[in-house]
Amino acid sequence: MDPLFFKLVRVVNLTARPFHERVGREHQLTLNEWRTMAVLGAQPGLNARQVADQTGLDKMAVSRALAGLRRHKRVQRHGDPTDQRCSRLYLTAAGKALHESVGALGREREAALFAGVEAGELAQLDATLDKLIRSVSGQP
Repeated sequence: MDPLFFKLVRVVNLTARPFHERVGREHQLTLNEWRTMAVLGAQPGLNARQVADQTGLDKMAVSRALAGLRRHKRVQRHGDPTDQRCSRLYLTAAGKALHESVGALGREREAALFAGVEAGELAQLDATLDKLIRSVSGQP
């Protein structure tokens, strides 16, 4: 029997693989770029550190993702009026359109993934994952 942590990593890997095959190639979008877009689509105006916190990616991975998104004109920076050293990040019109279409595919994939899982089990899994995220991120 595989350790629980290994199973968790395996689920992430098995769910991420189709992303590259189905979405990444077609839209020239890496998984980390998508993760960054997903966070900015839900929470416009974050800075790069906040994106790293929300995605669980390290600063360099977020920096590379942002560079790719800027190169394809999917994200833009605006100055932060409260901190001259920081920039606030927003999806461009092209980024918003891609976020919507890729997000729809993600929702379909999520529905298929959880189709055989009961609502109570999903609620428990959601609560457990929130607890794990708080634990590994040092949040109370």
